[in-house]
Amino acid sequence: MSVAPILEVHSDHPHPRHIQKAVEVLRADGVMAYPTDTNYGIGCAIFSKKGIDRLYQLKDRDRDRKKPFSLLCPDLSDVAKYGLVSNFAYRTMKQLTPGPFTFILTATRTVPEIMQNRQSQVGIRVPNAPFILAVAAELGRPIVTTSAVDPKGGEALVDARSIKEILGNRIDFILDGGMQPNEPSTVVSLIGDEITLIRQGKGILS
Repeated sequence: MSVAPILEVHSDHPHPRHIQKAVEVLRADGVMAYPTDTNYGIGCAIFSKKGIDRLYQLKDRDRDRKKPFSLLCPDLSDVAKYGLVSNFAYRTMKQLTPGPFTFILTATRTVPEIMQNRQSQVGIRVPNAPFILAVAAELGRPIVTTSAVDPKGGEALVDARSIKEILGNRIDFILDGGMQPNEPSTVVSLIGDEITLIRQGKGILS
């Protein structure tokens, strides 16, 4: 089995050629690793059933698919296609995006059932990570995203070399954005027009 190639990228100043290469991988049902504003993520295109299946296998969650991954959207205007956004939710997200937050919203019909939890909710991110946002924008749809970890021990993988060593024969492409500290996103529910903290992470609610 081939090992995923590594492409060194500048996280804050995306090169068009690098963006296009990443998009080609995603459009071909590929799974890739990339830097975000919290940690390294691994992901695939939202409507790639093959890619989503591989993500569940990578995270050893193949038996419990009601613990879905999050969606990484290119900007706030894209979020309403996949989550029901009230005026309250919009104002809240506008203050906190782009940034290290995952927002829990009621899923729209556009979201594949495999990406929803038992309550028909979906987690959505708009990270402060220009490169992967540019990839999602060029792709024209969200990226299904989850943190890059060692499947055996659950330890976060903080650089491209570690990702290649541990996951390289199970993914297709690695975008190297340098060392990335493991700081998970803060998870916030906006269901019912209330802010409910689900998990405290890097993002701080003011």
